[in-house]
Amino acid sequence: FNSFRGLLLLTALVSVLFPLIWVTLASFKTPTQLNNPSLLFFSPSFENWSYVIDRGILDAATRSATVAIVTVIISAIAGSTAAYVISAYKAGGNATRFGILAAQVLPPAVLVFPFLTLAYLTRVNDSLLPLIFAHLSFVLPVVTWFLIGFFDSVPKSLEEQARVDGFSRFKAFLLVVLPQVYPGLGAAVIFGFTLSWNDMFYGLILTPSRSAILPVAIAGFNTFRGVELGAMSAAILVAVVPVVIASFFIQKKLVQGISGGAVKY
Repeated sequence: FNSFRGLLLLTALVSVLFPLIWVTLASFKTPTQLNNPSLLFFSPSFENWSYVIDRGILDAATRSATVAIVTVIISAIAGSTAAYVISAYKAGGNATRFGILAAQVLPPAVLVFPFLTLAYLTRVNDSLLPLIFAHLSFVLPVVTWFLIGFFDSVPKSLEEQARVDGFSRFKAFLLVVLPQVYPGLGAAVIFGFTLSWNDMFYGLILTPSRSAILPVAIAGFNTFRGVELGAMSAAILVAVVPVVIASFFIQKKLVQGISGGAVKY
């Protein structure tokens, strides 16, 4: 049994790491070396990295990070309060719990044109503002729905005891109830950030040129002459590595939140 479990873990590890290793190697290969995918030992070249930096990939990554961070901050604040009201006071009944995800059923093409029209009417087209609102349309509902279950698991007695001790309803929520769902809030933030960071469709329509975000910039390496494989590999690493590092760091915070126990006040 242990051997079988070890084999499964090894298979999963290879499946996860192989694409990342292959992309990493490709980012340091010359066009000639890229013609030999099995080439593992070679003199690394930084030509691809220099090229993607000159093409503004770091600026695109900064814009993507800005959009994702603003989106998850708004979603975390609005989503946590909405989830608390739905959970504690049954606002809207069961229809609200499931109806909040109605926007996820619609294809993005249905929603993008109203955002594009509003962007042109308000003269903020090809800027990050309409993109943030577009990302909120699918990140905020998911974060809210995700947190409802965590608020359901918080004992009602905690808030009741806080109210007996003189806390206002908002203060009891902020200082007593909300800390109990920090692990869930952290997971929701990670998931929401990833959704926003990886989105390409809205970025391609709403910010196609001077405000292009990272996925759109990466797609730009697929030219009419073919795929610039080395440069695209370097750009993909720019997109992947920060998310992996951030997720690993935040996971430690989630463990601390889980082991924190009940709130004392």
